[in-house]
Amino acid sequence: MTSSIQSSSIPTNNVGLAVMTTLRNYGIDAIFGIPGTHNLEFYRHLEPLGIRPVTTRHEQGAGYGSDGWSQIKGLPGVVITTSGPGLLNAMSAAATSYCESRPMIILSPGAPRGSEFSDIGLLHETKDPTGAVRALIGRSTRVSSGSEAVELIHEAFAFFAHGRPRPVHIEVPLDVLEAASDVEPSALEARPLGAPKGAADDAVATAADILRRASNPVILAGGGSLGTGGTLLELAELLRAPVVTTINGKGAIPETHPLSIGSEIRLAAAQDLCNSSDALLVIGSKVGESELWGGKIVPQGNCIRIDIDHSQLECNLSPDVELLGNAAAVVPQLLVALAGHVPAVTPDLAPLRLELREEARSMAPVLAQINEILAGVLPADTVIAGDSSQITYFGTTSFFPMQQPHQLLYTPAYATLGYGLPAAIGAKVADPDRPVVGLIGDGALMFAVQEFITAVEQGVDLPIICINNGGYGEIRQNMEDRDLVPVGVNLTQPDWVRLAEGFGLTAFNVESLDKLAGVVTEALAVKGPSLIHVSI
Repeated sequence: MTSSIQSSSIPTNNVGLAVMTTLRNYGIDAIFGIPGTHNLEFYRHLEPLGIRPVTTRHEQGAGYGSDGWSQIKGLPGVVITTSGPGLLNAMSAAATSYCESRPMIILSPGAPRGSEFSDIGLLHETKDPTGAVRALIGRSTRVSSGSEAVELIHEAFAFFAHGRPRPVHIEVPLDVLEAASDVEPSALEARPLGAPKGAADDAVATAADILRRASNPVILAGGGSLGTGGTLLELAELLRAPVVTTINGKGAIPETHPLSIGSEIRLAAAQDLCNSSDALLVIGSKVGESELWGGKIVPQGNCIRIDIDHSQLECNLSPDVELLGNAAAVVPQLLVALAGHVPAVTPDLAPLRLELREEARSMAPVLAQINEILAGVLPADTVIAGDSSQITYFGTTSFFPMQQPHQLLYTPAYATLGYGLPAAIGAKVADPDRPVVGLIGDGALMFAVQEFITAVEQGVDLPIICINNGGYGEIRQNMEDRDLVPVGVNLTQPDWVRLAEGFGLTAFNVESLDKLAGVVTEALAVKGPSLIHVSI
């Protein structure tokens, strides 16, 4: 099928080139998506610009792959879809990005100007794709010119730098996409993004006074704390304050540090720590139920919140002091305001860490053991891509210590299935020299099993560990807890080894956990992707 404009009449210096050049100027060197009839003028320019195309086998995988790439690269992930079904296939990934506050740019072609809502049988005809996307993620714009499309790219990068990062969708009508660009070359250059913005000085002074007077301050660090670098650890050490994180905040400080409580905010003992503090500093977290697992954060003492989004400062927990600003700037402000502070007490957190570890182990002892085995054999900087699988939220979150931000790729709030495998591929594309491992349940892996071939095609050295509990183990337990006979959750399994080998992976079967460490060590040396199937 052909577009409304024949290829022989399409100028090569078109709006597609202007958009992709602008992205390249901001450092984007990989995009995720699937070529289609209507998006070819985005794809035409990838190779000349030095942008690597990662063709997934479903657009949902493109979105999740771009998210994994983004977290490792420190840039927004970019997804290119075709019109209609391609765009809508990517919407679960876009909604994930929105829910988890992660930067993503989605580019899609649209019906030519004048044919919107026409219902005349155009290829991929969709009533209101921009409206549909806007209903899910907020920022979705159908442009009318190349200059508008380029300006939206610039605005997206400024938005990611100074606001709560969430996805941006840009729909370029087909006649605009394929037309000669009217954008001056200078307008395609990346613009300076400026320094992160801090909080009001008087609010910082008030917060510093509360922290200075506190005898048992506690820091609760969410995903919004991950851009603070070493300053968060410096603040914790200055205050001698325990740091407990959400799962999205995992690795905000090294989890082997004596002040780290780990990503255990869902556990009762960690919540008690926060609630009994006389000064609770919450950094970049909505303190939502998906992180608390039914618990409550109700501090007895003063509460200080840092957030880049004003709406989040009162979300689920009303603070005594609001610090509106980028945590990357606000935490250094607090350090300056607290200069010379000497705490009276250094807390002994060893007993609390032991209590938390045993509380977590009691939930899933086998999953704890698997993660402890892996933590003992994998390099300390290994990126673990998880999924909405018990092995992740019962196991990896507690029993695989992370030393730096974005070392666990996961979606605790949106809790999607099918994230882990494409996210692992994206992370490995972003940093081929860094060890990346997918650690995923069988139910979640089946949502994205087609991306095995993407891993083969991309040539990534990537072990995928599949923990097989026979289906949807969490939902099975939910049913049993309600005195329901399990239905629809005990799933027929493929021959995982033969399946993986059919895709071109090297495959291993592990039937005893005492063999797991040796097999993982062997898989780490394999060229290309591999599957380790573990039955429990």
